[in-house]
Amino acid sequence: MALINHHTMHIVTAGSVALLLIILSWVANRRLKKTEACLVPQDKLTPATFFEVVVEALLGLMEGVLGEKAQKFFPLIGSLFIYILFCNMIGLIPGLAPPTENINTNAACAIIVFLYYNYQGIKEQGLVNYFKHLLGPVIWLGPLMLIIELISHVVRPVSLSVRLFGNMTGDHLVLGVFSQLTPILVPVIFMILGLFISFIQAFVFSLLSIVYLGLATEESH
Repeated sequence: MALINHHTMHIVTAGSVALLLIILSWVANRRLKKTEACLVPQDKLTPATFFEVVVEALLGLMEGVLGEKAQKFFPLIGSLFIYILFCNMIGLIPGLAPPTENINTNAACAIIVFLYYNYQGIKEQGLVNYFKHLLGPVIWLGPLMLIIELISHVVRPVSLSVRLFGNMTGDHLVLGVFSQLTPILVPVIFMILGLFISFIQAFVFSLLSIVYLGLATEESH
């Protein structure tokens, strides 16, 4: 146990969340196959119904932004949303630190998004056309627009990482302080607030990723 300190706790919890989601996904997949086979809808909360609700809500949001391309990009965005949400919520358990309290966890997710939307943009438009839109609509402003666009793209993963890191660190700190000061009743209020913040931060991260994908894959005119 001495090997697990505040710094290594993030690695342990990040791996635990990944393992938990793999198990829940496997259970949900088995339940869905059984449900489809007997054609009986489930009327209680199970891993299968939880993932169904998340998939329908998030896919609906993506279709509103990306249109027909939503289903193509959903596996990554859906996985990121659920993983970040669970990573955020695990910090509500006393004694555990949320992986998203560590900038490295957030940076890893943000870099994946950065590489993915650029790859999809190049794949959809071609390398030449993709970089043409970085030059802007006016030729003589091209060099200036290129610098601005490149800075904007580089800042995106930094912004995603720091925003999530700052909010989850602050939330976990506030919950810890009030749990020590008033260990009865009051922490419950902050745990409910923390649950809300956990959802909002996962939602914001996913929404921005969706927007970046939309901007990268939209057809230039």
